[in-house]
Amino acid sequence: MSNEKIAKLRWSCRRGMLELDLLLLPFLEKVFPNLLADKQVIFERLLACTDQDLYGWLIGHVQPDDPELAMLINRVRSGV
Repeated sequence: MSNEKIAKLRWSCRRGMLELDLLLLPFLEKVFPNLLADKQVIFERLLACTDQDLYGWLIGHVQPDDPELAMLINRVRSGV
């Protein structure tokens, strides 16, 4: 993946809530490069969601209806 694409994703991980930044940025740096291409696409889709949805999902208050997003949310929360 190009440096430009990673920079764009890094910018997308910077949200309006510090809690989200603290979960998304480390995942991008440590886990994302080792994900299979289809999982990277799901992560990009995840970043397109609203801060309110992301917060609820990542804090564990609710689960997304989409099973692919739910799987990735669990990975982000666990950091693997």
